[in-house]
Formats: sequence, structure tokens, C-alpha cells
Amino acid sequence: HHHLHPLSPSSWSDYIFKYLLVTSNLLFSVLGLVTLVVGLWGLINKESFAQEKISGIGTDPMLLFCFLGLVLALLSLMGCVGALRENMCLLQTFSAAVLLLVAAQVLVAIVLYSLQGQIAEYLRLGMLAAMVRYQDDLDLRFITDEIQTGLQCCGADTYRDWEINVYFNCSAPGVQACGVPPSCCIDPLENGTVWNSQCGVGAQQLDEFSAQSVIFLGGCLGSISRWIEQHSGVIVTVVIILLGLQILTLFITAHLLQKIRWSRAQHDVYLQSLQ
Repeated sequence: HHHLHPLSPSSWSDYIFKYLLVTSNLLFSVLGLVTLVVGLWGLINKESFAQEKISGIGTDPMLLFCFLGLVLALLSLMGCVGALRENMCLLQTFSAAVLLLVAAQVLVAIVLYSLQGQIAEYLRLGMLAAMVRYQDDLDLRFITDEIQTGLQCCGADTYRDWEINVYFNCSAPGVQACGVPPSCCIDPLENGTVWNSQCGVGAQQLDEFSAQSVIFLGGCLGSISRWIEQHSGVIVTVVIILLGLQILTLFITAHLLQKIRWSRAQHDVYLQSLQ
């Protein structure tokens, strides 16, 4: 019946809007599914899977990926199908969810910005806690190693922080006493292909001058805050673009909804004229 009543002059732009919404949502649902797969792969592919009791899964950081991916995929599919089928219920749910997301993100951004000092303190405590459990928790070890190699740092404030770890403490009985993890070493591979786990042995005993040729001296908290300062422009730009896109999505969805209402009203008028 739709071709019988006159199309509104803006039908071309409506067509474009509709398929913009469909394609952007398709892209986002693919992104969501990829995130979900990464999370599941991380859960399954852990050596810790066999060793840990299943209760350890509840606190696994990979669960966050699974959850985010699932939410993103479901939400995007809702928007995609809603726009394709011009289903008002789906589109209304979709725009309400996007509105909630935008509000949540703005809130998080404000909180992060206003609580910078406290967040730095939490980071320090978190890093120290991870260092204490370095040998016991594979997740924490992986994250700590990634941070130390990626930012070329060692410890939270200084490489001597590693004395809080039972095995690296200078009074420890083992080989690792007074040492630091291999991820602190400037050249952990030492021309091999596998990390030389001995490269950080005894590093805490060295004075800073002789230590600097073997390990990174700077603590990771300083490196993290420097990295954020250097990239603050990029971070702000990305946040603004992402929020802008979501707000644009809201406007396009609202426009589509209005359009659907209008064409249904027109259709009702047309049907009545036939009676």
C-alpha cells in the first residue's frame, strides 16, 4: 500500500538515514561479537583453567570482555533489526538503551576527571597488591608483565618496591631473593628466544647507577601518568567523537520513529478514504 499515498519530499534522506543506522549497527554488532569471542578465548585458553577451581572464573577479567561484547552485540542487533523492519518497539528500546549508555559514559568521564588523585592512589594499591601476588596469580602476573615491558618501568614507584614480594624480598631463602621479575629487564631475551628468568636476580642490591644498565629504574605509576599526559589530546578527541556518534544515532533513531508514525498515520487516512 505504501506506494499509493504520496511520499514525503524527504524520503531520500530517510532512506539514507535508515541504512546508515542499519550499517553502523551491523558494524557494532560484529565488534561486539569479536569482543565476546576474545573474552571466551581468554577464558578457555588459560593455563590457569586446569589448576584453578571453577570458583576462580567469577573474578576473571576476561568475563568483562564477554559481558561487554554480549551487551554491544544485542543492542546493535536490536537497532539494526528495528531500523530494517521499521519496528517501533525495537527502535524505542534501542534509543532508550543508547540514551542510558550516553548518560552513564558522561557520568563516568566526570567522575574519572574529578577523582584523579584518588584513582592514582587506587592504582598504586592495586599495583602493589598485584606485585605481592605475582607468583600466585597468572592473570595478575600477565598484566604486571605487560605494563612493565610496555611502559618500560619496574615496580610501582621504584624498582625497590619488589621487596614487598615474599620471593623477591632480600631476606627470602630462594634464588629470586633481592631480585626483580624478568619483565623489568631492559633486554630480558639476552639474544635468546625465551626470557632469561635470571636476568633480574639481585637487582635490588645494586645501586641505581649500575642497576640502570640491567633494568628499568622508573616506577610504573609515573610512566602511566606520563603516558596519559602525553596522549590526553587523543583521549579527549576519541571520547568526544564516540559520544558524538552515539548522540547522532539518537537523533537519527528519533527521526526514523517520527517518520514511521507519520507514514502510519498517512496510511490510516488513506484506508479511511477507501471506505
